[in-house]
Amino acid sequence: MDGLLIIDKPAGLTSHDVVSRVRRIVHERRVGHTGTLDPFATGVLIVLVRRATRLAQFLSGAEKEYYAVVRFGYSTETGDLTGKPTSEISEGSARISSINWSDLEIEAALQSLRGEIDQIPPMYSAKKRNGRKLYELARRGETVDRQAVRVNIREFEALRYGGRFLKDNEDGTVDLGVRVVCSAGTYIRTLAEALGERLGIGAHLAELRRTRAGDFSIASAVTLDQLRDAVVEESLGTVLLPPDAALLSMPFVDLTERDAQRVRQGIAISVSEHSSGAAAQGDNVRMRDEAGTLVAVGCYDAASKSFQLRVVIPPEEEL
Repeated sequence: MDGLLIIDKPAGLTSHDVVSRVRRIVHERRVGHTGTLDPFATGVLIVLVRRATRLAQFLSGAEKEYYAVVRFGYSTETGDLTGKPTSEISEGSARISSINWSDLEIEAALQSLRGEIDQIPPMYSAKKRNGRKLYELARRGETVDRQAVRVNIREFEALRYGGRFLKDNEDGTVDLGVRVVCSAGTYIRTLAEALGERLGIGAHLAELRRTRAGDFSIASAVTLDQLRDAVVEESLGTVLLPPDAALLSMPFVDLTERDAQRVRQGIAISVSEHSSGAAAQGDNVRMRDEAGTLVAVGCYDAASKSFQLRVVIPPEEEL
């Protein structure tokens, strides 16, 4: 039962809602997630089960990829389609009807938002200020100063609808589909608003789907219904990945039976130059026993040629 599930989160549920449903489906209390998705968003949500929950710290900072629809015509309080418009739609419609951005203008606006940029977290977010979540303050009509956060927009490209970038809507608004590859902590809602500012009109996020989190893509994700079916059919092993799979991009060392036992007892071990060859100073390293099972995550110290233990996965009998 230890491992990770790549869940295709449906719209309308919070990430915590998904965790609660997974708990009920797999009959296990120790379940957590990495990388929160907004309720209206869909796509890849990594869910950790039992002992694998100890690995969350190594997954939450992974790069993300999204498909999104930016709607031009008006902005909203929340930055997405769930919020109240901050201006009349008719005003946005009047402006949008007179705008015919060229592909070059759209590309220039996208280019200005690529690379490292500063984002101010939206008020409708789970960021905390003096112990209170920002969205709790926002719902009370309060606005507080927020510190800008540096994020990296590695890729930001427009997608075409039948040969053109823009898609006209019946209410006078215009949609632009985009693909974004970015660092953890990026607010795609804020990015959509910034794109509208570059093009001189209010904008908000009309659709958001996470297509990748770290090494895990939407192609390997399962729905909650598919997870339920797997449990009923006693085939959970077909969708539950082992803990080691969560850290495939991390260097590894294979331990002897004796060293694996010492690591399970919380003892840092020295390693030979040969067995530490894949690691550099400060690298996190997977530590596996002779059966290939993840025992711990260590941090390689080149000076002492040892692995200082960061997380130890306890044996089943100790749970």
